[in-house]
Amino acid sequence: MKDQVIYVGRVTKVVKGGKNFSFSALVVVGDGNGKVGFGLGKALEVPSAIKKGIESAKRNMIHVPVSPNRSLPHPITGRFGSGSVLMKPAPEGTGIIAGAAVRAIMEAAGINNVLTKSLGSSNPHNVVRATFEGFKNLMDPYTVMTNRGLDQAEA
Repeated sequence: MKDQVIYVGRVTKVVKGGKNFSFSALVVVGDGNGKVGFGLGKALEVPSAIKKGIESAKRNMIHVPVSPNRSLPHPITGRFGSGSVLMKPAPEGTGIIAGAAVRAIMEAAGINNVLTKSLGSSNPHNVVRATFEGFKNLMDPYTVMTNRGLDQAEA
């Protein structure tokens, strides 16, 4: 199980006696074989926030269909808020063409050949959620064949 911190934010609350700091951590967790999740942890210290984020990510993992060449089964666009992430399958040897947040998600999911483009919001929270919305809309080729009434041996 691999985990990677995408973003650490700091919030300052000014009170009568001074400033109180708190931290948030956006974390991605994946098994490198199609299961991936993200979580947000908040705490008064960074390590505690990261730990909470990892626990949250492990509870919210989803399965992503991965093609045999470690790519996506079909092109997809994920949207969340004002951000969208375009994801396209790529031939073997292409690598991960993506920004930092999407790259971390792809590596955690075990997708090694993909072309992506993040449009609109560059907020890491929105980019991560848009990527996961796209993953949720991905369809496994065998499921599509079954829904169409095609025999898998014909393909």
